[in-house]
Amino acid sequence: QVQLVESGGGLVQAGGSLTLSCVASGSIFRINAMAWYRQAPGNQREMVALITSNGRTNYADSVKGRFTISRDNAKNTANLQMNSLKPEDTAVYYCYVSEGISTAREYWGQGTQVTVSS
Repeated sequence: QVQLVESGGGLVQAGGSLTLSCVASGSIFRINAMAWYRQAPGNQREMVALITSNGRTNYADSVKGRFTISRDNAKNTANLQMNSLKPEDTAVYYCYVSEGISTAREYWGQGTQVTVSS
């Protein structure tokens, strides 16, 4: 079992920045992908940014050029640097991890609120 702990959410004005952090712990064999998803009220959960074990990244079009995902494989952490935040970035942000070697297991964090005021 893998536990994910997120931190770094909060309230920020439009144009500001926040950094979210996710730490994975527990019975970890190999973490494959790490990602951040978000869900705003009334919306489906959507992928914001993903990073593979070898550092390849993928971003939602809405955050390209503003958000940067990074990871530290030795510490089993993933960060999401969010710049030029917009009110439409307001959501609960969830850390996601795919872990395992022969069988991939998926884990989710409890979520952290990000609120961007206009």
